[in-house]
Amino acid sequence: MKLVVFGANGPTGRLTTEMALARGHAVTAVTRRPEPFPISGTNLRVVRADAMDAAAVDAAVAGQQAVISSLGIGYTKETVRLYSQSAANIIAAMKDHGLRRFVGVTSTGTTGEHAPGETFTYKRIVAPILLKLGRTVYEDMERMEKLVSSSGLDWTVIRPAGLFDGREVTDYQAGLGRIPGRFTSRTDLADLLIREATENLHLDQFIEVVTTTGAPTLRQTFIREALHIGK
Repeated sequence: MKLVVFGANGPTGRLTTEMALARGHAVTAVTRRPEPFPISGTNLRVVRADAMDAAAVDAAVAGQQAVISSLGIGYTKETVRLYSQSAANIIAAMKDHGLRRFVGVTSTGTTGEHAPGETFTYKRIVAPILLKLGRTVYEDMERMEKLVSSSGLDWTVIRPAGLFDGREVTDYQAGLGRIPGRFTSRTDLADLLIREATENLHLDQFIEVVTTTGAPTLRQTFIREALHIGK
């Protein structure tokens, strides 16, 4: 299958690109910084493009069969438009070229709901801090979700929990509604992105994905995300 991956040079995008190639798909990897790109292959085409540039997005989407967006940005106090503007550009390009399948990534932070069985400390102390730190990011993710869900395309938006680097795909949980767990490995997320794009598992739905084995501790994640130590 011909897949175009936006955000291909990010942590999740590189994993997605590598896995898709290993599974026999032809991948167009879209990144603002294609040189050097750490992955190679006969079925790989690397394209320099900014997802905020409508014309560049249109050119990257042409000739593809499905679109995966793993675009992301860290917490910031500044207004964020990456998610919503890139989604608007991708949707327009897909309609222009007759593509139907879109799979994108936001976060469980957009739901405003806690996972079943979550602790009092997490709900009352940790979660409010993280949501405040990521407020501008989550607000734009919500704008993206509205654009995608009203696009008329065959879409799926995946909401991972706190992301961490895992070595291999695990027996992760994915589905509708809040799923118990606080963390998602990027490897599991990449696997699900490809499966959704190629197998149409959850059409026109928001789904969550949670890694249940090998996840970091809450303390490790809080130090990394909230205090920016070890990033």
